[in-house]
Amino acid sequence: MLKKFADDLVFNWMSFKPETHLGKSINFFVYDTVKVFFLLSVIIFFVAMIRSYFPPEKTRRILSHRQQYIGNVFAALLGIVTPFCSCSAIPLFIGFVESGVPLGVTFSFLVSSPMINEVALVLLLGLFGWRIAFTYIGTGLIIAVLSGIIIGKLKMEKYVQDYVYQVKVGSFEVENQSFRQKIEYAKDYSLGLLKKLWPYILAGIGIGGFIHGYVPSDFLVKYAGPDNPLAVPVAVLIGVPLYSNAAGTIPIVQALMGKGMPMGTVLAFMMAVTALSFPEAVILKNVLKMRLLLLFFGIVALAIVGVGYFFNTIL
Repeated sequence: MLKKFADDLVFNWMSFKPETHLGKSINFFVYDTVKVFFLLSVIIFFVAMIRSYFPPEKTRRILSHRQQYIGNVFAALLGIVTPFCSCSAIPLFIGFVESGVPLGVTFSFLVSSPMINEVALVLLLGLFGWRIAFTYIGTGLIIAVLSGIIIGKLKMEKYVQDYVYQVKVGSFEVENQSFRQKIEYAKDYSLGLLKKLWPYILAGIGIGGFIHGYVPSDFLVKYAGPDNPLAVPVAVLIGVPLYSNAAGTIPIVQALMGKGMPMGTVLAFMMAVTALSFPEAVILKNVLKMRLLLLFFGIVALAIVGVGYFFNTIL
C-alpha cells in the first residue's frame, strides 16, 4: 500500500518519469520516508508502553547476565526475532541504554536486529539451501556478539550523547499509573524522540535516495567482480551507503550471484547494506558521539570483510 501511494504521488500526481534518475530518487525518498517514520512511530510508542509496565531493573537483570558475555548472546538472539531495519532498531537500542543495560550488550542487539531475521532465513533457504542460510545466520550472530563484547571491553559509555542518559532519570515514574496515563506518556515520549531524530532521518534517506537513483545497477559488479582480490572490502564500502532490510537485499544477492560474483563477496555486501547503512549512521550520530560511532562501524565492517573472505575460501 505504501509503495502504491509513493508511486501514485511521484509518477502520477507529481508527473516524474519512473525511468529517470530523478524520478527513481524521489520515489525512493517518498516511500522510505513514509515507511521509516511509520515504523519508528509504532516502534517507539510500543517500546515506551512496554517500559511503562516493565521495570528497568528487570530489563537490566535479563540482559546483564552474571556470566560474562551471556547478555551479548541474549541480545543478539533477541535481534533475530525483532525484524527491524537498521534505522528502526535504534529506538529499542536507546531504550536499552536508558534502562541501564550494558552498552556492549545493546550493540550486540543493534548489529543482529537488521542483519539477521526470519524473512532473510526463509528466502535464503529457498534460493540457496540450508547450508548457506544457516551459515549466514551463524556468522551474523558471531559478528553481533563479538562486536558487542569488544565495545563493552573498551568502556565507551562516555561517548553516548548525554541526553540518552538524562532521559533515564524520572522516565519510569509511570509504572504505577493508569492505562490512559501510560498512553499519554508513550505518546509524549514518541513525539519527543522523533523531534530529536527527524532531521537526521530525512538526511539519511535523502542520501540513500540519491544513490538509489543515480548509481548504476552494475556498479558493484564492475568494481567488486570475481577478478578483484580486494572485492570483499570494496563490496562492503559500496554497501554501507545503501539502505535496505535483509529481505530487500535478497533479489540483489541473487542477481549478483548470477553475474558470477563469489558467495563471500555477495554476503559481505548484504551484511554491509543491512547492518551498516549510511542512513543509520546519520541517525546514530544524534545518539552516539563520533568516536563511538566510528568505532562501531569500523569493528563491524572489519568483521564483515573477514566473513566475506572466509566464505570465498570455503565455498
